[in-house]
Amino acid sequence: MAHSLSPECTPLKLEYDACFNAWFEGYLEPAVAASASTAQREAYSHRKAAEFQEKCGKVWESYRLCVQKAVKDKGLEALLQQARDENPLTEAPPPPSTAGKSSS
Repeated sequence: MAHSLSPECTPLKLEYDACFNAWFEGYLEPAVAASASTAQREAYSHRKAAEFQEKCGKVWESYRLCVQKAVKDKGLEALLQQARDENPLTEAPPPPSTAGKSSS
């Protein structure tokens, strides 16, 4: 795993990475079958989101705050704002096109 933006944030990053990876593996293992109803998929997603918050939420928040402080300390706030202004993320990108691909 890579180091964080600031050395003092690296232990938090490693802890968060480990927590997220363990949670995500569990998220994928019993993935809801394609035949499941929309309500079942939504319920599963809500349960997994709550589980993430319970298991990883505190360390994520600590890591996020550490990185935000490092960004400020390194004087990178203006560059980040410029990037946000030039390329705003106002909506999710469209899914990749499957046109021309066969399903065989």
